Parts: sequence; structure tokens; C-alpha cells
Amino acid sequence: MNVNESEAMRRLPRTCRAADQVLWFDEVDSTNTVARRLLAGAWPPVDAAGPDVAGAETATACAGAAGVFGDGVADAAGAVGDGIADAADAPPIAVVVADSQTAGHGRLGRQWVSRPGESSMVSFATVLPQSLVTDSRVNGWLQMIAGLAAVEAIDDVCAQVGATCTHASPDMPGASPDAPDCSQDGSADVAGTHSAAGGQGVCSLRLKWPNDVFLHDHKLGGILLELVLPHGGAASAVSDAAAGTGTRPCPSVPDDRRMVGLVIGIGLNLAIPADRLPTELSTSLQLHRAPLPDPMRLRDLIAGRMTAALRDRLRAFMVDPTGYAAALRDEMEPLCWTLGRPVEARLVDGGAVRGTALRLNPDASLAIRDVAGDDHTVTTGDVGVL
Repeated sequence: MNVNESEAMRRLPRTCRAADQVLWFDEVDSTNTVARRLLAGAWPPVDAAGPDVAGAETATACAGAAGVFGDGVADAAGAVGDGIADAADAPPIAVVVADSQTAGHGRLGRQWVSRPGESSMVSFATVLPQSLVTDSRVNGWLQMIAGLAAVEAIDDVCAQVGATCTHASPDMPGASPDAPDCSQDGSADVAGTHSAAGGQGVCSLRLKWPNDVFLHDHKLGGILLELVLPHGGAASAVSDAAAGTGTRPCPSVPDDRRMVGLVIGIGLNLAIPADRLPTELSTSLQLHRAPLPDPMRLRDLIAGRMTAALRDRLRAFMVDPTGYAAALRDEMEPLCWTLGRPVEARLVDGGAVRGTALRLNPDASLAIRDVAGDDHTVTTGDVGVL
């Protein structure tokens, strides 16, 4: 056992029991960068993580941990090696955790602010069939799988430690007239599907399409998915991957045996004081749930539970992509904070769509109805509530 493994076991025992490999660092530039480097070790040369800005400690740890994804691959094009040939049964998951990040970021390059003991910065690395990840009919659900696994993990851990909503409902004896009403949800009812889950009303955890965890109508965390492609290179799992950019043909390897790496990075605000929240639209878990354990233990509990949830969900998705996508849609719609609200979608091509978020489509895209009654489909972009 090397130094990193022993520190990971000491600091993250639950995560170590749930994951195939755990890497812990006191400070890195970005846990997603480290996770990309870890995955890139399966496909020499190791260049997918870009310049070696993380330092010798990170490079050494990644080199030693890359074996979690098997003994290698059949060739550099990303075919499944013997060590991960059973990925359809149980996709391997490695977890990268840091106490502090110097260059954390979310979608569209937004900075993720973090301080030790206040936020959880965790990235999950796994491998999935390329045919699945690049299938535009279903690959949008990978983002939703990550979000649902995060909500499941937080809810389960809060139940485990006995943490409940700290806000009184207005009709409770002694409640302040200014207290938020946690018995009612603030979003519109869409086809009768909206109901509280994992809590009560607005104090339940929700998912803002496509990649934010919301609590009490504020952002608790964000999720970023990135691909690690054969021969190096990274791409968004919902844009470049769907278009097939960055991949190289490999006629000698059947499509169903080509694998790509997937990094799921999630940042959660666990114990940020109200006067230090990064934006007025942000929140932190301790402002809404109590009692909670020490933030470092809470991080371990959530990361461990999310590892198990991701493994189960990804396995189900690999076995039956179309059927599981339909089940995910049924599960996601009641939790989708965006649905029923007036929104503006700022698209990657610079355009914008305004209207009401109407529904999730079978491919996980968002349907928006404008004021003229016309429906628009948004597959990727930044969706803000008006």
C-alpha cells in the first residue's frame, strides 16, 4: 500500500469500500483533470489530461492506479482488455478526491470556488462502451444518471445520520410568518408528475436541467461529464461525443468492444457559511439539514453512496439502454426543477430560446414552448430560469 492509498483509506473509508480505487490529494488543480489522467493510462500515450500541471505526486498516483481498469486494452484504439471485459456486469469505478482545488470548473468553463472543509470536490472515473456513449438517442441520460445518483446519495446519507429539514412549515406551531413553506413545491405541476421527493416541498433535492443539484430553489452543486477518448483528447459527453468528434475508426475492433473513459465530476456545497456563498443563487447543505457530521466524514459518506449508485445505474443502462432511458425519464421528471418554469436557453451556437420548460424528451433533451405556442428542442446549452 503506497502513501496515497493509506491516506485515502484513513480519510475516506466508506468510499474505499465502495470503489475499485480511490485517490486522495490535499490540493490539485482539478479532480476532473486527475481523473482524465487516470483514465488516459489505459490508452498510451498518456496525453488526454493535457499538460502535466498537477505535478509529480498526481502523475505517480495515477500511474499506479490505472490498473483498476484492467491489464490494459487490446490496442490503443480503446478495445476492451481482459481486465475490464466484464464491464457490462459491473463497470469499474475509480474516485478522485481533493480537499482543495486551484482550478476547478464546471460547464462552459465556469469557476468552482472551494475551501477545505466547506465543499466536496469528487470525480468518478469509469469506462463504458463507445457505442453507448456516442448514441445520441440515449447518451443524454448519462448526465441525468449522474444527477440522480447524487440526489440518491445525499438523501440516503441524510436519512442514515438522521438529518432532516431545518425549516418549519408556516402552519406549524411557533413557526415564524416569514419561514419558507417547505410543504409546497415552488414549481408548476407538469402533467401531474411533480411531487416532493427526498424531503418536503422546496426543501427536497431537485435537479435543474441538465447538470445542477438544487435545494430550496438554490444551487447546491454542479456536475460535469467529460470523455477520455482513445489516443487522448477530452470532450463533453453531451455535445462532442454525440456528434462523434474526436473518435478514430478502428476496423479491427468490433463496435461493441470499443470502450471510452467517462469522468463524472461533482462539486457540492456542504458547510459554506451563508455570508460566504459564492453567489446569491447558491446554497449549502448545512443551511437546510441538521444534524450533519463533520464535513470530511459527510463527504466520504456521500461519495461512497454515490459510487454504489453510479455503478448500479450505469450497469442497468449498459444492459438495456432504451428501456432504462424510459425508466430514467419517469424518475427524472418529478425531480426536474426546471419543468413548468419560464426559461431562457442560451445555446452553444450563440442563439437563445425563451419559453416554458415543458417536458423531457425520450433522448433527455428539453422541450421548451415559446409564447407563440411553438415547441423547441434543446439538447445542450445553459438554461436559466426567468
